[in-house]
Amino acid sequence: MTQTNANLNAAGGLRELISFRIGAQEFCVDIMAVREIRGWTAATALPQSPPFVRGVINLRGAVLPIVDLAARLGFESSETSDRHVIIVAQIGEQVVGLLVDAVSDILTVTDDVIQPTPDVASDTAKLFVRGLLAIDGRMISLIGLERVLPDFELEAA
Repeated sequence: MTQTNANLNAAGGLRELISFRIGAQEFCVDIMAVREIRGWTAATALPQSPPFVRGVINLRGAVLPIVDLAARLGFESSETSDRHVIIVAQIGEQVVGLLVDAVSDILTVTDDVIQPTPDVASDTAKLFVRGLLAIDGRMISLIGLERVLPDFELEAA
């Protein structure tokens, strides 16, 4: 059992998640990985970067790579606007900006609310989706951030 899971179980299995939209779908991530939420800032493109990397921005003197989460999850990228949001998240040792359409909510759930990803989902979907939450008539996919960056980028970090 990891330290984080021990803490969750000690607290009655409660977890806080930030939910957000990409197109018409809702996703969420563990709030402990989120450093801040900021409005869209135009990114400077990097040559030879993967299609899901929008580029980099200057975040208080640090270079922050921006990952288009829609493209990374296999959805069509949308044209960015002032309504888009960057979720600044810690993934391993790397701090990354995740481009999403909008942040929806902060959810406090117990572990028993999180249902496993169905077996009919593709292997790729299972890499990203750690579970599903059915809350208030909404179906929200819990994203495991450790797979958002390719392995070679995690090794470089």
